[in-house]
Amino acid sequence: MNNILRHGQRLGCWLPAVQHHIHTTAVHRTFWEREKKSGYKTKLPEPSKKQLILDGFKELKEEIKLWRREVKEQLESDPILVFRPGETDVVFDFKAPDVLDKWTVTTDADHGEGKSTATLELSAAGAGLFHGEVNSDHTKDGIIKRTGYANIRTKRVRKSFKRETTYDWTQYNMLIMKVRGDGRSYLINLHTEGYFDLMWNDIYHYVLYTRGGPHWQIAKIPFSKFFLSSKGRVQDRQGPIALNKVTHFGFSVAAKKGMDGPFGLEIEYVGLQYDPSHREEFAYEMYQTPKYIVAT
Repeated sequence: MNNILRHGQRLGCWLPAVQHHIHTTAVHRTFWEREKKSGYKTKLPEPSKKQLILDGFKELKEEIKLWRREVKEQLESDPILVFRPGETDVVFDFKAPDVLDKWTVTTDADHGEGKSTATLELSAAGAGLFHGEVNSDHTKDGIIKRTGYANIRTKRVRKSFKRETTYDWTQYNMLIMKVRGDGRSYLINLHTEGYFDLMWNDIYHYVLYTRGGPHWQIAKIPFSKFFLSSKGRVQDRQGPIALNKVTHFGFSVAAKKGMDGPFGLEIEYVGLQYDPSHREEFAYEMYQTPKYIVAT
């Protein structure tokens, strides 16, 4: 035992720098995310302080209008009148003015990982048209293994004066969409970004199957059918969506199983509905996993 202690003291004298890099605290052994984008954060040039002040004065008038509207809605809201079974409340209407400014388009090419392209614009019918081309050819850097995706999602919902908030859809149990697709399958994404870093990448998914052809289709999907994933991995520990914590909504398309090529999804609106005949709370089995084990 004394020999082991003497050897440890010698190593401590010879390698003092190593001791500063060996962490034994519980903080460094737990799950930790550096930032919310998980390495995909794009650095943008920051404006000067003067420009920030000038832009702030320009937006002050609109922010006060938004604040007044929030106060008015809060005073006039009646749960009995709002709660209307069988009626669809439109949340994202692509016929509304400036609707495209509320959405963000991303592809694998934005991060230097692939060659896919995508655009969101208004179609000839006046609806939102999400189209482009997905390509599974990826960057040969020895790190990227699979790619070929494109997606759109709404920007973070905010209150007046840039206060972050969430959608509250607790009084609904159905997602309603009027779409016209190309026969591909698209992934519907409901982001429920949590407070802790462990929940920053929580997304609930469900597949939207499109028929193709010239006809529109109404998709009615229960929220109980959505399943939880994190960073593209379906989680073992599942549970229903916290509908009062939805931060973003979006669609994704991928070039899986040789489905490279052009795509197109036309969206007229996305709405919500309460169906009193739907009693299901969650559609999937709840597996009992050991404590402190995260799904991999």
